[in-house]
Amino acid sequence: MTTPPKPTHHPVRVDAELDPSLSRWLWLVKWFLLIPHYVVLFFLWIAFTAVSVVAFFSILFTQHYPRSLFDFNLGVLRWSWRVAYYSYGALATDRYPPFSLGEESGYPTRLDIDRPPRLSRGLVLVKWWLLAIPHYIVVGLFLGGYHLGGWDGGLISVLALIAGVALAFTAAYPRGLFDLVIGLNRWVLRVAAYVALMTDSYPPFRLDMGGTEPGQHLEDLEHL
Repeated sequence: MTTPPKPTHHPVRVDAELDPSLSRWLWLVKWFLLIPHYVVLFFLWIAFTAVSVVAFFSILFTQHYPRSLFDFNLGVLRWSWRVAYYSYGALATDRYPPFSLGEESGYPTRLDIDRPPRLSRGLVLVKWWLLAIPHYIVVGLFLGGYHLGGWDGGLISVLALIAGVALAFTAAYPRGLFDLVIGLNRWVLRVAAYVALMTDSYPPFRLDMGGTEPGQHLEDLEHL
């Protein structure tokens, strides 16, 4: 008998729970309810870009991504993902996203990124403009012109719209559709973390569907 390999996880981990009692019609006005978030996120993403530039030089000279900068950019990604999850990036919860950069344990989705102890000086020079090009093509199909919960015809927002129509007529979010939407968003978030220089782990060309990060159940069993 051979021992099965231990489960491995990507340093970018996305877990989500489908809200069991979604409103039939709230999804039609979520774009309006989120206007305060869009205003704050506009400025946060300007700061995110500036922090990423500072982190670039820090990695280039020291091979370290300063923890305070890493935590801030992780917070911006978490905030943006919660807004997308509530709105037209998933429509999978009716719980209004908190105005928070921190980890919100009570919210039905979670994003974690392992901070690496060291990062490659060489990779930091080519990640975002060269190595990530194949992923840009794929992610472009997923997102279209979708930004911070907005709508412009990408695959993710099309699927979220289909889920909204299903909610209106059946009061249920198709489980298979939820798993697919989370898988697509998981791919996008892995690419975002790589391009933002937060990890050297190249995003896999793999659609890991479902609300639970692949391998998580096995890892939990190992810890028992």
